[in-house]
Amino acid sequence: MSKTDKRASSTRWARRALSALVALTLLGPVGPAAADGGPAVPPTAPPPPAATLAWLAVPGGVFSVDTAARTVRYRGCAGDTGRIPDPGMRVARRVASGEVTVGATTYAYDIPLVGRVPGVVEVFRPGARPAALVGAVVTDPQPPTDPAAGRRLLPLTGQLARVVEGSTANPAGVAVRDLSGRYGHQQVAVNGTFRPKAASVIKLWILVELLRRVDCGQESLADGVLVTPADVVDGTGELQYETFPQVVTLHRLAEYMVIYSDNTAANVLIDHLGGFGPVNALIDAMNQRETVLARKMLDTEAARRGEENYTSPDDVVSLLGAVWDAEILTPASRDLMIGFLRAQTLNTKIPAALPPGVPVAHKTGDLPDASHDVGYYLIPGSQTAVAFLTGGPMATGDETVRRLARTVYDYLVPPGDGAYEE
Repeated sequence: MSKTDKRASSTRWARRALSALVALTLLGPVGPAAADGGPAVPPTAPPPPAATLAWLAVPGGVFSVDTAARTVRYRGCAGDTGRIPDPGMRVARRVASGEVTVGATTYAYDIPLVGRVPGVVEVFRPGARPAALVGAVVTDPQPPTDPAAGRRLLPLTGQLARVVEGSTANPAGVAVRDLSGRYGHQQVAVNGTFRPKAASVIKLWILVELLRRVDCGQESLADGVLVTPADVVDGTGELQYETFPQVVTLHRLAEYMVIYSDNTAANVLIDHLGGFGPVNALIDAMNQRETVLARKMLDTEAARRGEENYTSPDDVVSLLGAVWDAEILTPASRDLMIGFLRAQTLNTKIPAALPPGVPVAHKTGDLPDASHDVGYYLIPGSQTAVAFLTGGPMATGDETVRRLARTVYDYLVPPGDGAYEE
């Protein structure tokens, strides 16, 4: 057997071993065998459900599976396969398996369809040693790590539903994910697939795509971009009041895009990243089906042509959760992003609804027919990702967002416990 054959055989053995471990994980907890040697006692809790969409978080990349469409996508620092068909995909025992070749590179994969369990992708390139990419699977929602603790968050759903139902002028959707483990990392939602115009919430995906490239060593936030008078737009932001042309660092563009919701900064970054395509590739790789970047900020002509940006509460919390868990960014880039969100200057929604001193990191979105606020409650021991999205008149939408935000806070910190003090 040649050295290459031995390496391939060794990698495939490792893949089979990991696949066996995955299968055992997905079977759920098994009780002890019966005294008479009969079958094991049934597990005390059912295993988490399978999803049709899953992606594997690996260092520097994402391997995405859509079992309904029988497609996969690998997007990493070294390149992007695009969304490609795999008609031979096998789905058995809640695991998607297959093999696709793009150019001269072959990807052989075993991706569980249940989040938080290990998956593996083998990458075979001519003349190179086969590589096994192992990581945690991400689904939406991620299953709770502790179902019993997770059930303690479920009553919040009814409280949020009453706020949504009472907001007759503003259709609304909300998603909440426990990040602390206090509620077993449970996620709850009301109208989680509600799909309004994204407004400035779409800037989160622009930021993540930029920081992903920084993590890959393809960008440096110290690098500058020439901004010309033609790039300047009005609306929210601070750059519009400066003198151009001038070179602005990527760090300042990213920071301003979040803390001031700067429209000029967002548009310059879209161009710098290569247009809408790369940001939408990030969205697709993470299987966020309700989200799209289709126009620049303040591009009214594009909006009149029906080119619009959209998102949903589930997609927002999917992104926020992946960032928090360092599944799409490194810890350093995650901390930088959350730092930007903490420095937000537009604070009339989530922060205005909470007692003074409650630490939040958030991003607003405003249009005449949309009002949103999304981000993190950073209460020690109760860290939570939230997404509050509304359609309809902005003024009444703002109030709906505040009521939803306070409802979540009061559940996490009951009024009898006293206001949070930082």
